[in-house]
Amino acid sequence: MNKVESALSRTTDTKALVIGTDTLPQVADMFRKLFPDKRALVVADANTWRVAGDDVHKILAGAGVAQDEPYVFTDPKLYAEWAYVGELDTVLAETDAVPVAVGSGVINDLTKLCSSHNGRRYMVVGTAASMDGYTAYGASITKDGNKQTFDCPAPLGMVLDSNIAAAAPAKLSASGYADLIAKIPAGADWMLADAVGSELMDDFAFSVVQDGLKEALCDPAGVHAGNVVKVEQLAEGLLLSGFAMQATQSSRPASGAEHQFSHLWDMEHLKYNGASVSHGFKVGIGTLASTAFLEMLLEAPVGELDVEKCVAAWKSWEETEADIRRIFDNDPEFVARGLVETKGKYVDKEGLRRQLQRLKKAWPELSVRIRRQIIPFGEVRRRLELVGAPYEPEQIGVSRARFRASFEKIPYMRSRFTVIDIAFRCGWMEQWLDKLFGKGGIWEIK
Repeated sequence: MNKVESALSRTTDTKALVIGTDTLPQVADMFRKLFPDKRALVVADANTWRVAGDDVHKILAGAGVAQDEPYVFTDPKLYAEWAYVGELDTVLAETDAVPVAVGSGVINDLTKLCSSHNGRRYMVVGTAASMDGYTAYGASITKDGNKQTFDCPAPLGMVLDSNIAAAAPAKLSASGYADLIAKIPAGADWMLADAVGSELMDDFAFSVVQDGLKEALCDPAGVHAGNVVKVEQLAEGLLLSGFAMQATQSSRPASGAEHQFSHLWDMEHLKYNGASVSHGFKVGIGTLASTAFLEMLLEAPVGELDVEKCVAAWKSWEETEADIRRIFDNDPEFVARGLVETKGKYVDKEGLRRQLQRLKKAWPELSVRIRRQIIPFGEVRRRLELVGAPYEPEQIGVSRARFRASFEKIPYMRSRFTVIDIAFRCGWMEQWLDKLFGKGGIWEIK
């Protein structure tokens, strides 16, 4: 059983995946097996219709699959926003046809959520190796100005022709590469969460993401150049991450501190040169942040940590709530999220004592595993540059001062336990930030 077959054996939603060169003609066979005697409705945008949507429509027709008229979004500013959810919901409400999404992040998320709204499953034909959300449970949609994840099943089946993905704009593959390299520090974060007893490891899901990951990341220049084999490896790594999230019904296998930076900047409506920044590009900068902290953790005196000093300095929940209101300047939206998410991982003094004692006990072996897990900061930065992704915060519109302030908000942004929570609990945050942003630091603020 290969990696994909093994992952499919544990998925809750997706039951078929075809990935490889010249695989587009297999769309019809997959549709008929998954949705016998059903009508199809191709959903695309103007670009993906030209790239693959028209071909998918013709392939289905040639195989005798009955179809509704394809629905092609024509708005050049299309993105995963609630208004477009309403638009597609209206279309699907008037038919019982099975949607066949042809596209990448936006088309897939819109079709995923609207299919769920209308009580049916769907399949997707991917056109780019741009993110891990194809096969993930849930859809990332902007509603009321905020990007939110809405629960809904992943596709029942997926086809990705690596020739098509390799021919996609280089920035899409670069975004996917940045999203995939994020799984490296995310894996280290899960090790830390498991060690302190915050979130136990699922060995199967961990291996689905991590086995073969470094090989998939080995040639960023090849990905940038559109090498079909390298883009296919990238796409497979991203799809496997989605399967791991299905298996655990959580993004934990593929998401750590690096994604929390992206979530924060989503809520802050980050734009660069007037345009939204891709998920992968935000996560790529977050990966550099997380890697820098992991490297400092490996150099920290964890074995000699004064647990009782940390416990004595630990704030009560009432004090923590006051800090949340201060750090987010009493912004109602941020405060509300900060209170809920922080409460989810908050521990009292005795809980902190147990966490830090567990960390110290595990550290001799754990530090070896983390050192083996991560890719050095300088190498991560080099690879992001080679693949054509941002490798400095200014390249996504984040000043160094704003970047430092983001670190200080991260402990309150998500209930997920990460390396930043270790620094926070051990009292090392300010020291580490001074090292990163002070004179001679990686992101020195002049």
